[in-house]
Amino acid sequence: MRKFFRTARWIVLILAVIIMGLGIWKRDDITRLLAVNSLFDEDRIVHNFSHMDDLFFHTTMARGDGPVSPLPLGPDFTLPPAVTEWITDRNVTGLVILHDGQLVHESYYLGTAPEDRRISWSVAKSFLSSLTGILIDDGTIASIDDPVTKYAPALIGSAYDGATIRNVLQMSSGVTFNEDYFDFWSDINKMGRVLALGGSMDGFAAGLKDRFADPGSQWQYVSIDTHVIGMVLAGATGRNVADLMQQYLVAPMGLEVDPIYLTDGYGVPFVLGGLNLPTRDYARFGQLLAQRGNWQGQQIVPSNWIAEATLPSARTPAGQIGYGYQWWIPAGWPSGEFLAQGVYGQFIYVNQNDNVVVAVNSADRAFEDPSVDEENYAIFQLIASQFPAP
Repeated sequence: MRKFFRTARWIVLILAVIIMGLGIWKRDDITRLLAVNSLFDEDRIVHNFSHMDDLFFHTTMARGDGPVSPLPLGPDFTLPPAVTEWITDRNVTGLVILHDGQLVHESYYLGTAPEDRRISWSVAKSFLSSLTGILIDDGTIASIDDPVTKYAPALIGSAYDGATIRNVLQMSSGVTFNEDYFDFWSDINKMGRVLALGGSMDGFAAGLKDRFADPGSQWQYVSIDTHVIGMVLAGATGRNVADLMQQYLVAPMGLEVDPIYLTDGYGVPFVLGGLNLPTRDYARFGQLLAQRGNWQGQQIVPSNWIAEATLPSARTPAGQIGYGYQWWIPAGWPSGEFLAQGVYGQFIYVNQNDNVVVAVNSADRAFEDPSVDEENYAIFQLIASQFPAP
């Protein structure tokens, strides 16, 4: 019996050493996994959203050697009382308002600072839409109706086999994907764990096998569709999407700081939500769209692409919010008024008709309440209504 206990103690000791060794070896992976599980905790969410590069794999895009594009100060603008209340209710961390390209309001909250590079979440999708339009316009991609497998052959045999670029831009791939952020076993959360543990986002997308509808026949918001757009752009050019974004959008726009893209363990950008910028730079992108792709005399994004991308062309349910090519168009909004939107309250509202841009970053844990979006949209239109019609 004594021999048994001596042997057992040695086994326990050896297992403890092995576990300790694995902990050291996989320390970074464990840290990232824990970060995913606590990312949205009430006491951490604000700090996390401004320090995502401390938590995940990432790459930095150079802003370029050119000067920072100016945001000239406009006339004093007083926020309506309803907007002030909304800022508190929605846990807004940054708010920038432009009118006629001039900075008329800028404010930061909850201990954040102007230079913080804040996570975009799905606002990043709208950046990728513009990059797609550039590469279609210059002929790198032959047609928006090409199958995605033409440029991303890894998707042959997956649920994306048979879907076109237009289908994935419109969130109409028909691919089965559970987007519930509050379900630990949902596809969106499984994807987050792949990202944290250094797995392959390309492999994750290629591993999806099920469809709930034929491509193009039905709209359903499926974030992994945006990753497939990234696979198409990378396949069409033979280049990393971060390099493409840097060349075609970041450097020409004269952003203030080097943007950060979260990546998987293979350096592939998390294009569906991993862009990190200061709120002012999100506003610059919104102003680019307000000016129909023209920036300081240079046509960066084709104007016809912007017009097409921001039409509610997807087959969303009648009477509900419309969707274009990775842009949202709430029901009843006129042509020329649209927005980029991300979870937890990230927005770029663009009103081409009144030349108003509102960039918002938030840590709104109540973002899935059905009434919240309606409140947000009403606030943006209230802000725009404060400026005289052109």
